[in-house]
Amino acid sequence: AAPTRVFAFRDARWAPDPVLAPSAAVRSPNPAPLVIDNGSFQTRAGWGCPDPSVPAEPLLRFRSLAARSRGARGGAGAETQVGNDLGSPEPLRWLLRSPFDRNVPVQLELQELLLDHVFQRLGVSSQGCVDHPIVLTEAVCNPLYSRQMMSELLFECYQVPKVSYGVDSLYSFYHNMRQKWPCSGLVISSGYQCTHILPVLEGRLDAKNCKRINLGGCQAAVYLQRLLQLKYPGHFAAITLSRMEEILHEHSYIAEDYIEELQKWRCPEYYENNVHKMQLPFSNKLLGSTLTSEEKQEKRQQQLRRLQELNARRREEKLQLDQERLDRLLYVQELFEDGQMDQFHKALVELNMDSAEELQSYINKLSVSVEQTKQKILQSEVNIEVDVVDSKPETPDLDPLGSEQSLEDVESINEFEPLFAEEQPEAEKPVAAVQPVFNLAEYHQLFLGTERIRAPEIVFQPSLIGEDQAGIAETMQYVLERYSKEQQAVLVQNVFLTGGNTMYPGLKARVQKELLEMRPFQSSFQVHLASSPVLDAWYGARDWAVEYMNREEGWITRKDYEEKGGEYLKEHCASNVYVPIRLPKQAPRAAEVSASSRALASGTGNPCEQG
Repeated sequence: AAPTRVFAFRDARWAPDPVLAPSAAVRSPNPAPLVIDNGSFQTRAGWGCPDPSVPAEPLLRFRSLAARSRGARGGAGAETQVGNDLGSPEPLRWLLRSPFDRNVPVQLELQELLLDHVFQRLGVSSQGCVDHPIVLTEAVCNPLYSRQMMSELLFECYQVPKVSYGVDSLYSFYHNMRQKWPCSGLVISSGYQCTHILPVLEGRLDAKNCKRINLGGCQAAVYLQRLLQLKYPGHFAAITLSRMEEILHEHSYIAEDYIEELQKWRCPEYYENNVHKMQLPFSNKLLGSTLTSEEKQEKRQQQLRRLQELNARRREEKLQLDQERLDRLLYVQELFEDGQMDQFHKALVELNMDSAEELQSYINKLSVSVEQTKQKILQSEVNIEVDVVDSKPETPDLDPLGSEQSLEDVESINEFEPLFAEEQPEAEKPVAAVQPVFNLAEYHQLFLGTERIRAPEIVFQPSLIGEDQAGIAETMQYVLERYSKEQQAVLVQNVFLTGGNTMYPGLKARVQKELLEMRPFQSSFQVHLASSPVLDAWYGARDWAVEYMNREEGWITRKDYEEKGGEYLKEHCASNVYVPIRLPKQAPRAAEVSASSRALASGTGNPCEQG
């Protein structure tokens, strides 16, 4: 028999980050660097300190999200929550904001909130400034404007002494290859928003031949959500992005041969052995009522009492309206009896009546209606207790004046008839009627078959979601073809996979298969997976910070920022390549104006130009 593969969604809530007390080693003898892996999916922060008392791992890990709740009506202001303080992203999905556009930070006010959260929770205690050097990751080929705004934020707002920028995937490459650094290789970095192919020659990034694919884990989660919402439209709201990310992280894999794997899934036996069933939460109350007959009868009596109260309230409102109108008509009749004919005729016109006889007829009808309503109210007060004998009472039992019921009373009773029909005692129902006609738990299950391979496949075949881009294999071949055969042979000896979107089982085998197809016959290549694809970027940045802590290489000081601008970058082994802005030189404006004025004064030059 096939094993039962039913998995429940964890729906884990994020625990708020505590305020940590920093060790004394991060302050003496010199302030230790603060290492921040500023990712579009998750921010990781910790200390780059060689002292063994300081943990050599990120102390903070939280989603790069912020949400500002609306202020309460009582006067409380809006509250901004960051990262793990959100608890769960789904209730606040439409309020969530990220400082990133793709993998580039563009909303600096939101980036400031994330940095405030990092400095506060790590216990940075310096007054009015952050006196620790900052090691910060940035995107590959980061736009100069983005770096300029980030430098302005760090130097002007936080008064940091110096900062260093590096590429997260190159830090990961540096961490895993330190034993033989500097080395060459082809880095394949796939993250939450983008996938990059980065050639590294002798320990330095060849930025001219870098390529980016605008696909990552975010697009895979959205694609999986659409697939399952189309497959299970009855559970549209329960198929959330958070649950899709959980499926991608724990139940998806990369097929070594996508078409061949799809053919396997066509076999019923293979499907039964490999399908994963995700159990959605559901309520057992739908399986049938668990109330006893006495509880049902008590509930029915409460409903009848509420119905009586509703009828009595409607009668009182009707009596009050009829009494007010009767008083108005009696006042007009008194005008007629007192001989005030002008006011009497004017009042008749307002009442839309023609004669005194019509007025008298309306007075008689209203008097009878008021009297009947009063009698109904008195009778209902006498008969408060209703003896419930039948499970579905007759309509006249609700009102002692059966023939004199109003249309509103009958309609209000009919509204409760379906409720009474559902609440019949169990003794009167057959046993089979209580049993559900289908398995409710199975109805709330999502069967994951080919969806397990279709969602992560988009990084190799972007056309699956309609993207006109090349996949990893095509882009990798395009990058390799820009080098000589000797350089290609060196690069493919060290194909390095890193990033959170490379943790799918089977990805390494898939890349090896693609390289085997594109490389020459009997040529060799090697594919390596990062030891920790998610955290190696932070570990590499920490390694670099500890090694270069007392050197000038790679650090941008405040003096450099003031002299060369916020977009300035000092290159190092894991950084981008700095390309300064070169503006074309223009002649001084003052010299042009003086030359034209002298020409006009002497009367030379073209008359049209002078005009």
